[in-house]
Parts: sequence; C-alpha cells; structure tokens
Amino acid sequence: MKRGLIVTKKMKNQQLLKRANQQLQQFAAIVNGDQPVRPVTAKETLRVGVDLGTSSIVMVVLDHANRVIYGNFAYDHAVRDGLVVNFMESVNILTRLKDQAEQVLGVPLTTACGAIPPGTGVGSEKIVTNVIESAGFDCRAIVDEPTAAAEFLRIQDGTVVDIGGGTTGISVFKQRKLVQVTDEPTGGFHMTLVLAGNHHWDMDTAEQAKRDRTQETEVFATVRPVVEKMAAITATTTQGQPQQPVIVVGGAINFDEFIATFSKTLGAPAYKPDFPQFVTPIGIAMYDKD
Repeated sequence: MKRGLIVTKKMKNQQLLKRANQQLQQFAAIVNGDQPVRPVTAKETLRVGVDLGTSSIVMVVLDHANRVIYGNFAYDHAVRDGLVVNFMESVNILTRLKDQAEQVLGVPLTTACGAIPPGTGVGSEKIVTNVIESAGFDCRAIVDEPTAAAEFLRIQDGTVVDIGGGTTGISVFKQRKLVQVTDEPTGGFHMTLVLAGNHHWDMDTAEQAKRDRTQETEVFATVRPVVEKMAAITATTTQGQPQQPVIVVGGAINFDEFIATFSKTLGAPAYKPDFPQFVTPIGIAMYDKD
C-alpha cells in the first residue's frame, strides 16, 4: 500500500475534529440570532435537541441530514448536578426557546430529544421527558450526554468526557460500541463553588467572574484543582489507559489552560473541539428521528 494512502489514527482524529469544528463554528455564528442558516419549508423533516444544563438550556435544530439549521440558549438555575430542580423554570425557558425558534424558522417544531448524565436513572429520564413534553414537543428519546456527544463527533474508538455544570460524564467506545459509561458529580458548578469560597463571593458573582475572559488567568489558578480532579476521575474510570482519542466537551472547559492541565493529570493527550458547549446539544438532536 502506498504511504500516501495510509491514514493514521492521528490523521483520523484531526479529520474528525476539523469536520466537527466547521459545524460548531457555523452553529455559534447563528445561535440566538434572527436568521437560520438557510430557509426551511413546512415539508422538511427537522430534528431538535434539548440540553438541560446546570447553567443554561440549549436547543438545536438540524435538518434530515443532520446539518445545523438554527439554535438558541438561555441561562438558567433550574438544573443542579445534572438533575432538574425547578421544573416550571425549565419548562418556561424551553417554551420561550421553542417559540423563538419557530418564529425565526416560520415552521412548527413538533418533536425533540433530550439527554441526562449517565447513571442518573429512570426518574431523571422521566423528568427531562416531562419538561420537553410540557414545552409542547413530542419527546422521542432520552440519551446519555457523552454518548450524544460521541454521535456528533462520529467516534468509533475513543473516550468522550462531557463536563457539564454539575457532572463529569465519561463514555468509552470500541469499534462503534459503547463499552463503558460513568458519571461523577464534579463540574462547572464545583468550579464556581471553589471560586466563591476562595474570594468570599456569592455564587452569582463567582459565576460571572468565571465567564469573564478578562479574569481568566486568576480564575483558572483558583479552579485548577477542580480540573485536575476531573482528569483524575477520567484516569480512574479508564484505569490509566483511556481509549484514544480523548475528546473533552462541555461548557465548563472554556479556559485556555484547561486541556493542557487536564492532559497532564490524565497522563495522555486530550482534545477540545471549538465551542465545546454545543457538541452535546447537536448530538442530542441527531437522535430525533423515526
């Protein structure tokens, strides 16, 4: 076989991330805007994903070929450690997002899928289903968050670490099969908690500081131990030999030093897509099909 025809795993990983980043950049450019990526017709089959996160609720609309059409999000305090703690707030926010999307698209959105952290049980799945259906959707499926991320990333072999507001979810894939899935209660909320305690701030002040890029150096120095714990959880789960590639997603990882710190503690290289907070919602939407 000619050398030029040999595609190494590293090249495949780069190709996967390049494709994912193109779609993520496209989504980021139109999220919460007043125009979709392209006009849609009433006859089109649209797919909707709903990610009920600890700090925000994200809704994604795809077409039948899983191409991004539109998306929006709103900050919330309705979810804690991956579990809905304020049902009506979640319903009200999602209803507003649905109404906004339908106004922009000019067509009704009738079905949607949701996701939960791995291992949170039937009760959590039922609550997320009820939120989605109370907002006016027919809920077609509830999937594990890191598994949804892997669907979007087209992972055949690898480890997906989904760091959300309240939890670190880990899914390991071999030959397209999910061979291990786990979840631990450490996420962005715990970063905020450490930051608030260190500076004697209330939680809202700490959360705003965490999102402020001008304070990133100081903030990350404070929350670094939380990032190291996330990596240690991943190392323990994979017994120190994570299936490659290790791709980290979720809204809590948007720090310049996150991946370098995570990789050092993990003892293996990890990768971050562009706009990692949108990976899982897009993956969720891909399950909204017959």
